[in-house]
This record gives sequence, C-alpha cells and structure tokens, in this order.
Amino acid sequence: MRTNLIKMVKLNNLQYNANRDPQVYRRVTGHPFRIQAMLEGKGAAKVSITCEGKTLKEANLELPGIFSYEVTFKDAGTRIVTLTVSTDGQSESRDLLLDTEAHAKVG
Repeated sequence: MRTNLIKMVKLNNLQYNANRDPQVYRRVTGHPFRIQAMLEGKGAAKVSITCEGKTLKEANLELPGIFSYEVTFKDAGTRIVTLTVSTDGQSESRDLLLDTEAHAKVG
C-alpha cells in the first residue's frame, strides 16, 4: 500500500497552496522563506530541497517527522523550489513557487 510521505507543507508559517495568490508568500530580497514539511511514514527518509538544478539542503530523518529549512535569495525573481522525500523505494516531490521582489511595496 502506497501512502503519502508529505502530509503538509508550510511556507512562511502558512499551509502551502499552489492556487493561492503568490503575494501571500512573496518576500523582499534578503528576507528568508521558511519551508516546513510535515512527513508521514515509518523508518529513515532522505529529504532534499533543490532549486535551479542545485541542491540547497539534504537531510536524513526518521519518519514521521518535521523537516524545516530557510532559504534567502539575493536577487528578485520567481523560482521553483522542489521538496523531495525518499524512503524504501518510494519517493514524493512537491514544487513550491517562491517569488522574491526587489523592494517592498509602499502603501
């Protein structure tokens, strides 16, 4: 029986929803995005965060568990960050859209 490894993902302390207005999650350059993943299952798992072909973070943890990571970008733009969880031949990924703007909006 296949179970979901990723129970929930939070971005900046809000449950991540790809259909939500990206302004809700947007950050100014230099301010961190906080990614949290609530993971289910049993045994050891490998968790990784990748962006633009580069691995930003890899960790091993026991399931069930919580993975947490903060990433900061130096320049404005939109990036897709992929969270991947693997254990015992099973793997699950989630893409997160992270939008960074150069300056905070006034008004």
